[in-house]
Amino acid sequence: MLIKPDNPLLQYSGRIDWSKREAPVFVYPCSYIKMKFTGTCVAAVVENHKAYFSSFLGYFIDGEQKCVKMAECGRETIMLAEGLADREHELMLFKRMDSCHIFTFYGFEVDEGARLVELETKPARRIEVYGDSVSAGEVSEAVDYVGQSDPEHDGEFSNSYYSYTWMTARRLGAEIHDIAQGGAALLDGTGWFAGPDFIGMESIYDKIQFYPALSEVVKWDFQAYRPHVVIVAIGQNDANPEDYMASDYEGEKARHWRNAYRAFIRRLREIYPDAEIILATTILCHDANWDRAIGQVCEEMTDGHIHYFHYSRTGAGTPGHIRIPEAEEMAAELSEFIESLGAEIWKN
Repeated sequence: MLIKPDNPLLQYSGRIDWSKREAPVFVYPCSYIKMKFTGTCVAAVVENHKAYFSSFLGYFIDGEQKCVKMAECGRETIMLAEGLADREHELMLFKRMDSCHIFTFYGFEVDEGARLVELETKPARRIEVYGDSVSAGEVSEAVDYVGQSDPEHDGEFSNSYYSYTWMTARRLGAEIHDIAQGGAALLDGTGWFAGPDFIGMESIYDKIQFYPALSEVVKWDFQAYRPHVVIVAIGQNDANPEDYMASDYEGEKARHWRNAYRAFIRRLREIYPDAEIILATTILCHDANWDRAIGQVCEEMTDGHIHYFHYSRTGAGTPGHIRIPEAEEMAAELSEFIESLGAEIWKN
């Protein structure tokens, strides 16, 4: 029996492309579908669209986390669990990875005669993140490389569930939209994503689909999700191809970046006039002048609801991506800072 994507007893979270109601497209890490159902088995009907890395789906069945590799392209039915006890079960299927791939969801296959059960409502608290590979949880499962450079990999270690962003949301009891893309800098033409014509966050932030190699570009309706807290974690891929913030802090390029960053934050403030906006980078090693620049912009904006946050090891924690223990460290510090802003920030 096929449970179609538009079934009202399915629960979704994330910036998802709903252009086709019976074929939603999952783009961003941390996006998920939840279902509570009866029966002995469940499979997902999906179609993958790959740009690079192998593609992996994450899921929880009755609280146990699992992972499955997807075909590079084409529609497929992936068995997620079988031989289950014939009772109620809860499933969460989530996007482990960023736009190294996207996938179309066509529904869940369950036993004939299975029932869907209403889920608990989503958290009332809402967070949105604009970030890069660290915010997406890239290479987070390579726990043998804590504090070290990345091992060779093909995407198998990337898991948004273990990103500091989703960890922070879980600590705070909040829903999250994670607008994070590996390699993204602020400005187009810089960073590491989609070279040689690099795509920056300035061309990502207002899109559902933003990578022309995978899909037609699709704009996002900001009224569809209204976060209480917005975290901007951009400023460490921006040193490619030139680390001008390190070499010439008062130079023309560095001043241009600070002006562009200020304009970006002002745009987010226009979109979300009531949100707390937190500016930061991460503990991935980078030159301290990028954090100096962000702190300077924050101070000059003189907005009491825009905050600069500095981790205890900002820019100096590891030369590689953030592993699970390091993400836990970041989430603990960031959550504590957000909680220090007071319970009133979560009021609608």
